[in-house]
Amino acid sequence: MKKHICVCAAALLFSAGALWGQYTSQGNFMIGSTFGLSAANSTITQKTEGGNVSTENPTYIQLGIAPSVGYFLVDQFGLGIGLDYTFNQVRKSKDDRNEDSDILFGPFARYYLPFTDDMAFFLEASFGFGNSRDDMEVGGQPQNIRTNITALGIGPGLTIFSTSAVGIEALFKYNYARSTFDTNIGGFSAKTTTETSQFDFSVGMRFYFSGIQKASKAPSQRLY
Repeated sequence: MKKHICVCAAALLFSAGALWGQYTSQGNFMIGSTFGLSAANSTITQKTEGGNVSTENPTYIQLGIAPSVGYFLVDQFGLGIGLDYTFNQVRKSKDDRNEDSDILFGPFARYYLPFTDDMAFFLEASFGFGNSRDDMEVGGQPQNIRTNITALGIGPGLTIFSTSAVGIEALFKYNYARSTFDTNIGGFSAKTTTETSQFDFSVGMRFYFSGIQKASKAPSQRLY
């Protein structure tokens, strides 16, 4: 009886790797995008000659989209390049409004861990660098701030594979971002550093495919 159970368990593990293993095998590609919501809070620190002043902003919600393309260097492990765009708008009053949009570009890595024949957990880590844009109205007066930003992210996810090489996935991720810019207003200079902690939940779709081979010309036939 125990031998029969062991054989069944081995067969189950083999079948679990049969489907997803075809998609996450070495040499395959993946391309897709995720859409999500993020809950973020930030701490702004101004360094001036008179000392440092820190301000903590309340938690806000932002929308995001993150297309990416990757390549499996070895079975189950892929590296790729992704683009991450987020946007949020906060209106405190009729004359006070803040719009923030970030565009980040950088590498990511994924490692898949299957647990059924068509489902797998994965762990993703990413690094991004890009631009942050803040458009504000304070007392009805417009203000614009442009900064460079770097970010790190890591988190687990779940993928459900279909027989048509399409994966539906969900990802929960923690992101940390940091940006710094200098201001000089009326001879008063300050260096402002913004640190943001963000928890992101997103869903998306990803296509898995092998390399596209160059078409070969069929040998010509001579007619006599």
